[in-house]
Amino acid sequence: MTWLRWRSSLLTRITLISVVFILLGGSVRYILLPIYLERGLSANVAHQQEALAHYIAANLEQALRGRLVQLEHLAEALPPELLRTPVALGTWLRARAPLLPELSGGLRVYSPTGTLLTAQPPESTEERLHRALGAMQTPDRPRPIGRPYRTATTDRLSLPLSVPITSPQGQLLGYLEGISALEKPGFLDPLMRERIGKTGGFLLVSPQDRLFVASSTPAMVLRPTPAEGVNPLHDRAMQGFRGTGITRNAQGIEEISAIASVPSAGWFVVTRLPTAEAYAFIDEVQQSTIRVTLFTAVAVVALLAVIIRHVLTPLRTAADCAEKMSRDELPLTRLPVACPHDEVGHMTQAFNRLLEKLEHSQAELRRQAHSDPLTGLANRVTLSARLQAALAHAERDGQRIAVLFLDLDGFKTINDSLGHEAGDAALVEAAERLAGLVRDTDTLARVGGDEFVIVLGGLDAQPERAAGAAQALARQCLAAMEPPFLQPAHSPPLSLSIGIALSAPHSDADGLIGAADRAMYKAKLSGKGRYAMASEAPDASC
Repeated sequence: MTWLRWRSSLLTRITLISVVFILLGGSVRYILLPIYLERGLSANVAHQQEALAHYIAANLEQALRGRLVQLEHLAEALPPELLRTPVALGTWLRARAPLLPELSGGLRVYSPTGTLLTAQPPESTEERLHRALGAMQTPDRPRPIGRPYRTATTDRLSLPLSVPITSPQGQLLGYLEGISALEKPGFLDPLMRERIGKTGGFLLVSPQDRLFVASSTPAMVLRPTPAEGVNPLHDRAMQGFRGTGITRNAQGIEEISAIASVPSAGWFVVTRLPTAEAYAFIDEVQQSTIRVTLFTAVAVVALLAVIIRHVLTPLRTAADCAEKMSRDELPLTRLPVACPHDEVGHMTQAFNRLLEKLEHSQAELRRQAHSDPLTGLANRVTLSARLQAALAHAERDGQRIAVLFLDLDGFKTINDSLGHEAGDAALVEAAERLAGLVRDTDTLARVGGDEFVIVLGGLDAQPERAAGAAQALARQCLAAMEPPFLQPAHSPPLSLSIGIALSAPHSDADGLIGAADRAMYKAKLSGKGRYAMASEAPDASC
């Protein structure tokens, strides 16, 4: 019973519904929040990546342009006649090399056909071969920014830069080449050392050479770029796309990438960050959502248990009282109202009003069960109970009671001539006249259409005295019928035929009423408007 009551409790249902809504809301947030956050984070991270890529590309462009400008100034200052004397040209270059720290890898001069005239510092045949194979320069038309390579002796990353040597008349006299160390601080060193986040990084790609010039991952430096179809975003970048996108690299890792151009070299910079790291915040938000949802559910359950229990205490009290009333453990009474203005108070007051109506209905039913509906006098049920009680009382005290059976003479004439409403009015007035004659301890009842019974108690044990008291009341009843009846107006006169029966030891109620009834008929046969005694005084009449 306790389990069923707890399971069906309003507190339990409200709490469960609240928890369900909280968990449902948490689930919706858990599912939808990452979608919205991912969109926002993707755009934000992509914007940051693009800004970083442009910043790095601009720095690289500036560094390359600076080195090319230095070479151009040196080429302009080179005396053309030195091109015919390589030894003097080498001496001239050696004297000026310290003025070009960004080209610390050396200086070289080529003829228009690509023949090496001099190199400072001098390089070995192995180094020359290694550089030529690595640079893959076209001898007669070298690119301003050549292909990077590793030196044979030091294994350092080097980048060849070339500018033309021309006469004042604009004739091509040769090419001046400077070698810049890629890993030199302030050039590509930060690009190769720094990372974006924990696992992201940078790439510097030469589309002409299909080569990774630099990378935050050392193993990728000077490695060929992936074949077409491996990385769709890289394929677009190789074809000229610049911007941002989400792609999957050769290792199958999804990344947010941004691409920016380095115009002087024809390169592009790629900044990349794995989406798993970029969206790590979303995982934290999801975990926080779970924790907050569970905490909220527990808090709501606890709070509802306190608040709703407090709010529903009056309702529970009222329900307990009503249940006890239904089991007859408590009498029917008004329920206490804690707060008349809330829903519980409103319901309790409605119950109290319903209870009042029920009490009134029960009282009316009791009245109808024990009284005549027209006159309000006692009916046969009440008469029988009171007569039994009067007999028992008389038997105990050694007294007598008298039963007077009264019948209205002439009532049928009123009923037939004036109608039932007139007859009812006459009965009501007759009942009022008779009620004014009996004591509170006596009983006046209507037992038929125009028949009344009076139980007169507390009479003397002597038959003569008891009969005298009963006859005196009968005469009063006869006299009460003499004045004309007010309702209905101009009605025929009414009188009474009365039969009187006195109790004897061991008398029974039905016997007394029967004797009084028979005596009444004797009085009616004797001429109406009189009374007659039963059994003990059969001849008493007036």
